[in-house]
Amino acid sequence: MSGINKTNAARLLDRAKIPYELVPYEVDEDNLAAQHVADQLGEDIKHVFKTLVLHGEKTGYFVCVIPGDAEVDLKKAAKVSGNKKVDLIPMKELLPRTGYIRGGCSPVGMKKLFPTFFDASCEPFEYFYVSAGLRGLQLKINPKQLIGFINASTADITL
Repeated sequence: MSGINKTNAARLLDRAKIPYELVPYEVDEDNLAAQHVADQLGEDIKHVFKTLVLHGEKTGYFVCVIPGDAEVDLKKAAKVSGNKKVDLIPMKELLPRTGYIRGGCSPVGMKKLFPTFFDASCEPFEYFYVSAGLRGLQLKINPKQLIGFINASTADITL
Protein backbone atom coordinates (compact mmCIF):
# COMPACT_ATOMS: atom_id res chain seq x y z
CA MET A 1 0.00 0.00 0.00
CA SER A 2 2.88 2.38 -0.53
CA GLY A 3 2.15 5.86 -1.79
CA ILE A 4 -1.43 5.97 -0.50
CA ASN A 5 -1.97 8.04 2.60
CA LYS A 6 -4.40 6.45 5.01
CA THR A 7 -7.55 8.40 5.60
CA ASN A 8 -9.24 8.76 8.97
CA ALA A 9 -11.79 6.15 7.81
CA ALA A 10 -8.97 3.68 7.02
CA ARG A 11 -7.30 4.28 10.40
CA LEU A 12 -10.60 3.62 12.21
CA LEU A 13 -11.05 0.36 10.29
CA ASP A 14 -7.44 -0.64 11.08
CA ARG A 15 -8.05 -0.03 14.76
CA ALA A 16 -11.15 -2.24 14.63
CA LYS A 17 -9.18 -4.89 12.66
CA ILE A 18 -11.70 -4.84 9.81
CA PRO A 19 -10.20 -5.90 6.47
CA TYR A 20 -10.55 -3.49 3.53
CA GLU A 21 -8.62 -2.33 0.52
CA LEU A 22 -7.89 1.28 -0.41
CA VAL A 23 -8.48 1.67 -4.15
CA PRO A 24 -7.41 4.89 -5.88
CA TYR A 25 -9.12 6.28 -8.99
CA GLU A 26 -8.72 9.30 -11.28
CA VAL A 27 -10.80 12.25 -10.11
CA ASP A 28 -12.64 14.37 -12.65
CA GLU A 29 -13.63 17.62 -10.91
CA ASP A 30 -16.33 18.15 -13.54
CA ASN A 31 -17.77 14.68 -13.03
CA LEU A 32 -18.06 13.54 -9.42
CA ALA A 33 -20.77 11.03 -10.34
CA ALA A 34 -20.57 7.49 -9.01
CA GLN A 35 -20.71 6.15 -12.59
CA HIS A 36 -17.37 7.84 -13.29
CA VAL A 37 -15.92 6.15 -10.19
CA ALA A 38 -17.34 2.75 -11.22
CA ASP A 39 -15.88 3.18 -14.73
CA GLN A 40 -12.48 4.08 -13.26
CA LEU A 41 -12.58 1.02 -10.99
CA GLY A 42 -13.85 -1.26 -13.74
CA GLU A 43 -16.74 -2.25 -11.46
CA ASP A 44 -20.49 -2.57 -11.82
CA ILE A 45 -22.17 0.66 -10.65
CA LYS A 46 -24.36 -1.45 -8.34
CA HIS A 47 -21.21 -2.18 -6.27
CA VAL A 48 -20.18 1.48 -5.96
CA PHE A 49 -22.19 3.20 -3.23
CA LYS A 50 -22.58 6.89 -2.53
CA THR A 51 -23.02 8.45 0.89
CA LEU A 52 -25.79 11.02 1.34
CA VAL A 53 -26.52 13.11 4.41
CA LEU A 54 -30.11 13.97 5.17
CA HIS A 55 -31.97 15.90 7.83
CA GLY A 56 -35.28 14.88 9.35
CA GLU A 57 -37.66 17.19 11.18
CA LYS A 58 -37.80 14.85 14.22
CA THR A 59 -34.48 13.03 14.51
CA GLY A 60 -32.08 15.50 12.89
CA TYR A 61 -29.18 14.34 10.73
CA PHE A 62 -28.76 10.83 9.37
CA VAL A 63 -26.92 9.09 6.56
CA CYS A 64 -28.10 6.98 3.62
CA VAL A 65 -25.64 4.88 1.63
CA ILE A 66 -27.07 3.81 -1.71
CA PRO A 67 -25.95 2.32 -5.05
CA GLY A 68 -24.29 4.89 -7.29
CA ASP A 69 -26.97 4.66 -9.97
CA ALA A 70 -29.89 4.97 -7.55
CA GLU A 71 -31.74 7.87 -5.99
CA VAL A 72 -32.73 7.98 -2.36
CA ASP A 73 -36.48 7.71 -1.83
CA LEU A 74 -37.22 10.51 0.66
CA LYS A 75 -40.46 8.86 1.83
CA LYS A 76 -38.72 5.54 2.56
CA ALA A 77 -35.77 7.36 4.18
CA ALA A 78 -38.19 9.32 6.39
CA LYS A 79 -39.95 6.13 7.44
CA VAL A 80 -36.79 4.16 8.39
CA SER A 81 -35.30 7.14 10.23
CA GLY A 82 -38.44 7.87 12.27
CA ASN A 83 -39.33 11.13 10.52
CA LYS A 84 -42.34 12.42 8.63
CA LYS A 85 -40.31 14.66 6.33
CA VAL A 86 -36.63 14.54 5.33
CA ASP A 87 -34.43 16.40 2.87
CA LEU A 88 -30.87 16.14 1.63
CA ILE A 89 -28.74 18.71 3.43
CA PRO A 90 -27.49 21.69 1.41
CA MET A 91 -24.01 21.10 -0.06
CA LYS A 92 -22.54 23.96 2.01
CA GLU A 93 -23.46 22.09 5.21
CA LEU A 94 -21.68 18.87 4.25
CA LEU A 95 -18.13 19.81 5.29
CA PRO A 96 -18.98 21.55 8.61
CA ARG A 97 -21.42 18.77 9.55
CA THR A 98 -19.40 15.69 8.52
CA GLY A 99 -15.80 16.78 7.94
CA TYR A 100 -16.09 15.52 4.35
CA ILE A 101 -16.60 17.16 0.95
CA ARG A 102 -18.85 16.16 -1.96
CA GLY A 103 -17.29 13.26 -3.82
CA GLY A 104 -15.30 12.28 -0.73
CA CYS A 105 -17.95 11.65 1.91
CA SER A 106 -17.37 8.36 3.72
CA PRO A 107 -19.89 6.66 6.00
CA VAL A 108 -16.90 5.96 8.29
CA GLY A 109 -15.26 8.63 10.44
CA MET A 110 -17.68 11.54 10.20
CA LYS A 111 -17.34 14.20 12.91
CA LYS A 112 -20.25 12.52 14.69
CA LEU A 113 -21.72 9.04 14.38
CA PHE A 114 -25.07 9.70 12.72
CA PRO A 115 -27.76 7.02 12.36
CA THR A 116 -26.85 5.30 9.10
CA PHE A 117 -28.94 3.25 6.69
CA PHE A 118 -27.49 1.20 3.84
CA ASP A 119 -29.67 0.23 0.92
CA ALA A 120 -30.53 -3.46 1.37
CA SER A 121 -29.26 -4.22 -2.15
CA CYS A 122 -25.73 -4.46 -0.66
CA GLU A 123 -26.58 -7.44 1.57
CA PRO A 124 -25.72 -10.27 -0.86
CA PHE A 125 -22.40 -8.69 -1.91
CA GLU A 126 -19.02 -10.08 -0.83
CA TYR A 127 -17.65 -6.55 -1.18
CA PHE A 128 -18.69 -3.11 -2.27
CA TYR A 129 -17.08 0.32 -2.54
CA VAL A 130 -17.70 3.42 -0.46
CA SER A 131 -15.66 6.60 -0.30
CA ALA A 132 -12.56 6.39 1.87
CA GLY A 133 -13.12 10.03 2.84
CA LEU A 134 -11.16 11.62 0.03
CA ARG A 135 -11.90 12.26 -3.63
CA GLY A 136 -9.91 9.73 -5.63
CA LEU A 137 -9.94 6.98 -2.99
CA GLN A 138 -12.49 4.23 -2.36
CA LEU A 139 -12.76 1.60 0.36
CA LYS A 140 -13.37 -1.91 -0.97
CA ILE A 141 -14.98 -3.66 1.97
CA ASN A 142 -17.45 -6.34 3.01
CA PRO A 143 -20.85 -4.63 3.52
CA LYS A 144 -21.83 -6.72 6.56
CA GLN A 145 -18.57 -5.88 8.35
CA LEU A 146 -18.88 -2.19 7.56
CA ILE A 147 -22.54 -2.06 8.61
CA GLY A 148 -21.72 -3.82 11.87
CA PHE A 149 -18.74 -1.55 12.54
CA ILE A 150 -20.70 1.69 12.28
CA ASN A 151 -23.78 0.19 13.90
CA ALA A 152 -25.86 0.88 10.81
CA SER A 153 -28.86 -0.98 9.46
CA THR A 154 -30.14 -1.92 6.04
CA ALA A 155 -33.46 -0.99 4.48
CA ASP A 156 -35.07 -0.44 1.11
CA ILE A 157 -34.34 3.29 0.75
CA THR A 158 -34.10 3.87 -3.00
CA LEU A 159 -36.66 4.80 -5.66
